[in-house]
Amino acid sequence: MSTAAPLACGCERWLHPGSDAATRGILLIVVAGQRRGDRVGDPATWQQEQISLAYVLAVATAAEATVASWNVDKDGVDATLKRDHRLVELQMKCTFDPHFLADGTTLTYNLDVPTYDKLRGAFRTAPGYLGVVVVPRDVATWLAHEPDSILVRCSGFYAQIQDAEEASGGVSKRIHLPRAQKLDSAGLDVMFEFAHQRLFGFDAAPGEAIA
Repeated sequence: MSTAAPLACGCERWLHPGSDAATRGILLIVVAGQRRGDRVGDPATWQQEQISLAYVLAVATAAEATVASWNVDKDGVDATLKRDHRLVELQMKCTFDPHFLADGTTLTYNLDVPTYDKLRGAFRTAPGYLGVVVVPRDVATWLAHEPDSILVRCSGFYAQIQDAEEASGGVSKRIHLPRAQKLDSAGLDVMFEFAHQRLFGFDAAPGEAIA
């Protein structure tokens, strides 16, 4: 991964010369920190959005999937992932104040009902999922720069919203995201397998229905 000189705003930028982003002239900007006075402030909304999308892009790349993003969040989708002609769609959220059930193994997130309904819709062509990325409160600790690597201190989890039950009143629906449902390569395998089964039936083996 090549590095460029720090930007005037105190950020740094990285762009792999052979990446899709390079082809389209897009820069992925990762924010190292945001200072308010003499202290590091809580993450801004745009920073949380950026890191959640950067997270899913990195995970998808490792899982040999491509990612398309949308210029507006009209259908409750931030990213559409594609692999072997199959699609899954994610609404990405980020939190620096995670809440877990008493057992300590299940993250909870209150998703607004309109987005919840869009992701669970029966007539979606791609199954809808919620992804939540958990980050430290201090933005300056998100990244650790090593001589040969950049470590990102965050973790991601997912929940299948597709075909979920109707929300029973209220403005939000509490979603349970077990720690076991990590938003990683194995998690994406599960999503793409479900997308395949939903399209071609649960008896169809991967690759069987597409020449």
